[in-house]
Parts: sequence; structure tokens; C-alpha cells
Amino acid sequence: MKISKIIRRMGMSILFILAFWTTISSISNVTYADIAVRFEQDHVASSREYTFHPAEHRKIALKEKDLLYSKQQQHYISSEHIEGPKSVEEAMEIENYPTATVIATGYTAGVESTGKTPDHPQYGLTYSGVKVKRDLYSTIAADLDVFPIGTILWIPDYGFGVVADKGSAINDHKIDLYFDTVDEVYSKWGKREVEVYILEKGKGTLSEEVLNNLNENKALQVFREQINKS
Repeated sequence: MKISKIIRRMGMSILFILAFWTTISSISNVTYADIAVRFEQDHVASSREYTFHPAEHRKIALKEKDLLYSKQQQHYISSEHIEGPKSVEEAMEIENYPTATVIATGYTAGVESTGKTPDHPQYGLTYSGVKVKRDLYSTIAADLDVFPIGTILWIPDYGFGVVADKGSAINDHKIDLYFDTVDEVYSKWGKREVEVYILEKGKGTLSEEVLNNLNENKALQVFREQINKS
């Protein structure tokens, strides 16, 4: 008897729940299947959100570290880190040119070298007609049968020399390098045997315009001060 009452009450409860659910479904237009699907989607999203992937996190951390290092490199970069020629010899690939061994001495525009004083009308003028110059390309004297006017030499420890002059004591494989003062002749050069590189054989003429253009060579301006201090 008691069991029958329990079963009856359970049956009524179930009928009540079904009736209640039917009423809610009809009002909201939501079915049990909809709720089941929604529950499944929420479960998947939740599992994705909290899933920990150590390998992916490590990749992200490494990328951020590399990016930070790259930014630091860009911020602290200097001219010393820029690859490029560090000397004129490297920039010109000087080893590709023919060479000649010469005895090189130094001279000035003064009376001690030319016999001319500053008030002389031809003071500081070379045989070619251009003024003496110590610069990126400096004027030098040579035996014109060996190195014609306009010949361009590279002289180690001196720089570029352009043959613009001659001298009675400058014959065969001897050259005279121009310096501004007598002190520089002795302190910076003296007399040396040196292997020079013949960059261009002269045609017998030289003008101020050509010499100025050589000295304003944009590709070599970075070395101009370096050569002038030598």
C-alpha cells in the first residue's frame, strides 16, 4: 500500500515536471536539444580557455625576446658595426694595380726646395701650372719620362699623389712628395724606398679643375681627413 502511494506520488511529480517544461518551452521557444547544444559549446570553450600549452607559450616568449634584442641592436648601432671598407686600400682594391719601387723624398714650396720666396710670382706653382697642394690628392714631382704629368699614384703612408711637377734631382724612379712645411718633411717622411701603386698613367697635362674634382670625390671623402693627417 505504501509502495503504491510512493509510485503514485513519483508519477505525479514527473507529470508536473513535464507539464512545467512544456509550458516553459512553449513560451521561450527553447527545446531540450538547444540547451544540450549550448551546454556542450560552453564546455568546449571553457576547456579551450583554460588549456595550457607550454610549447606555444615558450615560442611566444622567445619571439618577444628576439624582438627586444633586435630593438636594442638598432638603438645602440654605431659606425663601427657597419660593414664596409676600413681603408683606402680596401676601398680601391689597391692590390689589383701595377706597382713600382721608388725612392721618395719630401719637398715644400719654399726657398729650401724651389729657391723661391713667397713674394716670387711663381711661388707655389708647379711645372703643370697648378698650385701645390696637400690634400686627398696631393701634388708630387717625378721624372716625367717615367711618370708623365697627370699620373696618379697611391703612396703608402702618404696617400694619393698626382704628378704635377719635376725637379733637376728627381730622375728615374725618384719622386718628391709635397708637404706644407719643412718640419713635416722631416717628421712625417724623410727619405724612403717605397712600393707605389700606379692607378692611372698621365697624358702630360693637369688642370686645377681636374685636381679639384679628384679631391671632391664623394666616394672617398670619408678618408680625406685620415689622409690629410698622415
